[in-house]
Amino acid sequence: MKPIQVGLCGVGTVGGGTATVLKRNCEEIARRAGRPIVVRIAANRNLERARAVLGDSIELIDDALAIARHPDVEIVVELIGGTTIAKELVLTAIENGKHVVTANKKLIAEYGNEIFARAQEKGVMVAFEAAVAGGIPVIKALREGLTANRIEWVAGIINGTSNFILTEMRDKGAAFADVLAEAQRLGYAEADPTFDIEGHDAGHKLTIMSAIAFGIPVQFDKAYLEGISKLQAADIKYAQELGYRIKLLGVTRRRAEGIELRVAPTLIPEKRLIANVDGVMNAVLVKGDAVGATLYYGPGAGAEPTASSVIADLVDITRLATADPEHRVPHLAFQPSALADLPILPISEVETCYYLRLNALDQTGVLASVTRILADQGISVDAMLQRPSDEASDDGRDDVVIITHLAVEKRVDAAIAQIEALPAINGKIVKLRLEHLNG
Repeated sequence: MKPIQVGLCGVGTVGGGTATVLKRNCEEIARRAGRPIVVRIAANRNLERARAVLGDSIELIDDALAIARHPDVEIVVELIGGTTIAKELVLTAIENGKHVVTANKKLIAEYGNEIFARAQEKGVMVAFEAAVAGGIPVIKALREGLTANRIEWVAGIINGTSNFILTEMRDKGAAFADVLAEAQRLGYAEADPTFDIEGHDAGHKLTIMSAIAFGIPVQFDKAYLEGISKLQAADIKYAQELGYRIKLLGVTRRRAEGIELRVAPTLIPEKRLIANVDGVMNAVLVKGDAVGATLYYGPGAGAEPTASSVIADLVDITRLATADPEHRVPHLAFQPSALADLPILPISEVETCYYLRLNALDQTGVLASVTRILADQGISVDAMLQRPSDEASDDGRDDVVIITHLAVEKRVDAAIAQIEALPAINGKIVKLRLEHLNG
């Protein structure tokens, strides 16, 4: 049978991995797809470097838009990244009736609504499994495998750089800045790590999963993002003493009032499987009403793991290329006409448990005042820990750590403001969220 012709745009780490795996496993892939899948042409700005990766068997040009218009190309694979050239490339490919595969989470999270609408009009597919969690097929699980379920929540460790840093801080008791420097030396963190450590990367991925899980448009601009750059080693240590581990966790949850969509450093009970996902690995936990909690684990980046997801999308499109567009799996799992208009809740309306660390004078009545303020806001205490402060061990001050039961964030913030005003309290209170993730 005639091979399906692919145009590969971007021959970097993932592009090179995609070409390698397609060539190495060509027979197995053809058996699964029903016909061979071949790279007809590739585009890269640095032709010399791309030629070293691809060899001489593939035509190579430096104009990606020419691939989007190429008469022989049936599927355009966008691995350029960013939202400028990549967006123009994807929309041009769609306009020319070509299917698209992309690993670009920023593009889908910020412009997915426009892209999917154009693809729907043109009757073409846009596949993006590789945009979330690298080689882990979590998009397919949400779109297809769990389609019988009413998804209740999704929680994920979906940024390997941050997870590596937090693992090292826990294992070595090191400060954030020291571990970040090590991560940069090892190549796990960029020279400018902001995108990873401040939650932007995880936020893009979470936005995509939230849209698929709940049948809503992608709304990255409404996601709450809080990174790990201000996290202190003391809080990682106290969390461990209380039986928790801190992870940069993306959480999206369906509530009666709307959808929670947030990324922040979060305590997880150490007995949960997801709490033991360390290093650069990723994991996503999905809770459905019928299936319960399901866990998806694996490498969240890398040449061949991500290529695995890119090629899975190529196989899907090849299988479905001749199918009636109205009967394909919708881009966001729900039929476009059935997307829900559910609001994304502001962080002040989030309901979860909390970790609070305050530095207080060790004198009678201080803790009673603190717990009374919490009680006045309807916040009950689950656990408490008191330890001599490392920073001021000789002035009669202690670190007091409080774990709360479920509470609404605005009430917790109100209580914190009142507690910080007490004369016996020194400085600002550290607030972290806590998720039990018990299914």
